[in-house]
Amino acid sequence: MDRNESNRISYYIACIGAFAERFAISNAFAYNYLLKYKGLAFIYDCYESEHTLSIDDAVEDMYMICKRNGGALK
Repeated sequence: MDRNESNRISYYIACIGAFAERFAISNAFAYNYLLKYKGLAFIYDCYESEHTLSIDDAVEDMYMICKRNGGALK
């Protein structure tokens, strides 16, 4: 595994953890939710721009994508 791939994986893990913390859900639930409602696909596809933003911004962006795809958390 090269350094760029390792950085991406670390970023995805950090985003999932931050998402779970923000919505007071488990990491496993956050992962499944983000997978089902396309939040992970978004963060994967938009990594080049998203990783330059704060984790809070990434969490908000993932939430908005999931919400548009039928996911709703409060």
